[in-house]
Amino acid sequence: MTSTIRVLGIDPGLRYTGYACIDVRGPGGGASVIEAGVIRVPQRKPLPERLTYLHDALTTLMRDTSPGLVVIESVFVHRDRAQTAMQMGHARGVMLLAAAQRGIAIDELSPAEVKRAVTGSGRASKEQVQHAVAALLGLAEVPDQPDTADALAVALAGGERAVVPPR
Repeated sequence: MTSTIRVLGIDPGLRYTGYACIDVRGPGGGASVIEAGVIRVPQRKPLPERLTYLHDALTTLMRDTSPGLVVIESVFVHRDRAQTAMQMGHARGVMLLAAAQRGIAIDELSPAEVKRAVTGSGRASKEQVQHAVAALLGLAEVPDQPDTADALAVALAGGERAVVPPR
């Protein structure tokens, strides 16, 4: 019997947070999409209100989809954008908190790890990731929203790692 794990992949952002909930069936068993999309965080509010909005949206999403694993992509930020890195750190903290409050296992993957898992190259372009995700999940169309495609890739990479642990 092949075991299935429900994985919620998150592509963090303070403007757009991509999410994708998939069921991953055992080693080599494939995956199917349960729900995927983007949380659009209001931009004209102070940071604490934006973080509260993000936390509430993720908590509701986790309640509604019941994942066994939440995988969050780590954020690469250029050294010249320290303010952006700090704000993304706040957002990622809220994401980690939402999963921890629900007692859900958490994993984190770098962008290169995610790209390598779905395309074979840690330097793949956004378009290559979008096409790989569509092929791996048997989607009729390539996801048009890059944040959604990235979240699908995060979920696939994390799900594969969960069912086939690294050596």
